[in-house]
Amino acid sequence: MFGGGGGMNPRKMQQMMEQMGIDVTEIDAEEVVITTADGRELVFSDADVTQMDARGQETYQILGEPEEREATAAVESGGEAADAGEPEIPDDDVEIVVQRTGASPEEARAALKGADGDLATAIDTLE
Repeated sequence: MFGGGGGMNPRKMQQMMEQMGIDVTEIDAEEVVITTADGRELVFSDADVTQMDARGQETYQILGEPEEREATAAVESGGEAADAGEPEIPDDDVEIVVQRTGASPEEARAALKGADGDLATAIDTLE
C-alpha cells in the first residue's frame, strides 16, 4: 500500500489520477460559503479549492479555516415567501390575464394563484 500517500511524488500521483480518469482543477476562489440547515454559514476566505471530475462525478475539496456566522441573507430573502406558501405572481402575468379575459386584476390574480402561476390555466378558468 501507499501508507496514506503522504510521501508520494506529486507527479506520480497526478499520473495515477489521469490513468483512473480523474481530472483535477485548482479553482481560484476568493470566498466559499456553506449554508447549513440550521441557519448558520461557514465562510471560507482565501480557501484552496480543488475540483475533481471522476468520469462525470464532480467533487470539490475546500481547504481552509471557516468563520462561522448567522445566515442573515438567506433568511431575509427566502423567509417571507417561503412561509406564505404561495407562488409569487408577477404583475405582468396579471395584466396578460386581464387583457385576455376582461376580468378584474383581483380576479386575474386569484385565478393565477389557483393555477400556481400557470397563465393558460388561469385564462381557461376565467373564460
